[in-house]
Amino acid sequence: MEKRKELYAGKAKSVYTTDDADRLVLWFRNDTSAFDGEKLEQLDRKGAVNNQFNAAIMEKLAAAGIPTHFEKLLSPQESLVKRLEMIPVECVVRNISAGSLCRRIGVEEGLDLNPPTFELFLKNDPLHDPMINESLAVSFGWATEAQLATMKELSLKVNTVLKELFLTGNMLLVDYKLEFGLFNGEVVLGDEFSPDGCRLWDKDTREKLDKDRFRQGLGGVVEAYEEVGHRLGMTFDY
Repeated sequence: MEKRKELYAGKAKSVYTTDDADRLVLWFRNDTSAFDGEKLEQLDRKGAVNNQFNAAIMEKLAAAGIPTHFEKLLSPQESLVKRLEMIPVECVVRNISAGSLCRRIGVEEGLDLNPPTFELFLKNDPLHDPMINESLAVSFGWATEAQLATMKELSLKVNTVLKELFLTGNMLLVDYKLEFGLFNGEVVLGDEFSPDGCRLWDKDTREKLDKDRFRQGLGGVVEAYEEVGHRLGMTFDY
């Protein structure tokens, strides 16, 4: 597989074309950002940790019957993925109240949410990814009703799989975001699943083991990501 030109550079990943029109290379950089890019730092080892963490999670999800774009690791910081036509709608599942949910509706952090909540947000950085509903998504052509139904079904299936997985490492899956795209007309999980895009707490102490350590200036960001992986039996190649 020949890596060719850069197609897109996001906040923490760069996307490259290949000699296969249906395949892309994701390069996980060491860039770390928060608050829509207002806070930005380079954290040593982060790209490699997130790339390999994501690979392990995507393989777990695929084994559970969830279609993903991930194909294989190419290097410590690179993965080969299917080229998706991305749906510009983020799916957010919450098991415990935290972050923007607390600010938005004035609830305290740490409340168990049963059943878990499911929310949609428009992928739009200039607008700060506003919350939307299914009606808006369909009316503006961002997704069809059938696609949204599949995205919700897959998002909640991910929740079932990963809540149990993280509990094996004595961790709580607080919340997370997912992005989906189309591959040959099928809704497929894209982007990444790493501590950059979810909240994970130690089950006993509720210590934060995710990107909130960066947002809140707690330090030890990459070390926390590595600990999460190690608790799940992962090893990292740098």
